[in-house]
Amino acid sequence: MSDGPARRIASPAWLRQPAMAALLDTLGEARFVGGAVRDTLLGLPPGDLDLATPLEPIETLARLERVGIRTVPTGLSHGTITAILADDTVVEVTTLRRDVETDGRHAIVAFTHDWAADAARRDFTLNALYLDRSGGIWDPVGGLDDCLAGRIRFVGAPLQRIDEDVLRILRFYRFQARYGRGTPDAEARAACRRRADRIDRLAGERLQTETRKLLGATDPTPTARLMTEDGVLAAYLPGPFHLDRLAALVPIEPSADPIRRLAALLDTGAGTAVAERLRLSSTDRDRLVALTGTNAIDLAAGDRSQRTALYRLGVGFYRDFTLLAAAGRGQPERARPLLALADAWDNPALPIGGRDVTALGIEAGPAVGRLLRLVEEWWIEGDFRADRAACLDRLTELAALAQA
Repeated sequence: MSDGPARRIASPAWLRQPAMAALLDTLGEARFVGGAVRDTLLGLPPGDLDLATPLEPIETLARLERVGIRTVPTGLSHGTITAILADDTVVEVTTLRRDVETDGRHAIVAFTHDWAADAARRDFTLNALYLDRSGGIWDPVGGLDDCLAGRIRFVGAPLQRIDEDVLRILRFYRFQARYGRGTPDAEARAACRRRADRIDRLAGERLQTETRKLLGATDPTPTARLMTEDGVLAAYLPGPFHLDRLAALVPIEPSADPIRRLAALLDTGAGTAVAERLRLSSTDRDRLVALTGTNAIDLAAGDRSQRTALYRLGVGFYRDFTLLAAAGRGQPERARPLLALADAWDNPALPIGGRDVTALGIEAGPAVGRLLRLVEEWWIEGDFRADRAACLDRLTELAALAQA
């Protein structure tokens, strides 16, 4: 690394907190690295705080415990200790490292005092920037200009970085969607194309995390298009991919929703296979399967039909299906009034229940549910206007017919 920082910035507020100062006083030479530095330079709030130090992990642990800073030995063999500061700020403290051996998923590391060696093992140049407590930005691999220009470049040889961890292919596109500006790095894309056939080796949880983050970008469509062109999406998701529907969905969404965006991208019926591949939770699986199934929303139907759909689907699914229908059918202007209707919807409850049925002499069992469903259908067809007395009258009529 050079003899001094490449640039100095005003020390950010998060770095000036008393608890942070106490941590840095304890560790001595230490510099923040990665996302917190990148985001600070871009005027964004920092996410995870990662601190690099030349101290060996055992020494780091001893120093922190000596001054009463809570610690968790998160990944001691890899040099990482979680420090929980007095103000509850969480900082991951990791000893400088160099890779000894990698297999495309995991790495065997050795500890080092060499900041440049630590930078050389990182994925992208904009993630290999270091920030000291006085605001000095240390830039061993040329990441500062890349960060400010929105260039996503691998550190060193792209193929070597990918061979160390295949997940870096998806991270490249995710970072392109989040931070990239201008033409994507051609050498990086070429390397991703060459190694795309290895993506399927990755665990579903890792694929899920990167896919969610990608689809949570302000507009992931241009990057999803690159991934399609480069054979990356098809390496772990079933096609065909509906990029135009995704593009139409983004500007009409109230907020970014990765599951809904994934449903927009996928073909009908693909939800089950994708949920299994990405190891989605049961809730997200059921939602994705539903959203990649039949969409029965009639965008042109009147308010009465829309209220029926709201009642049957629930507000959440109604919103999802409305947005997907408007995007898929090229009618984005239809979404706004229907979303407003959903926002104002107060879901009504059927005014009668099972006790009202048994009070008429109907024995508890399947017949009770059948009668309630018949009354409910009649109540829905009447646009939910019938009150309890009217529903009881209808129930009595139906019960009499059933007992005749």
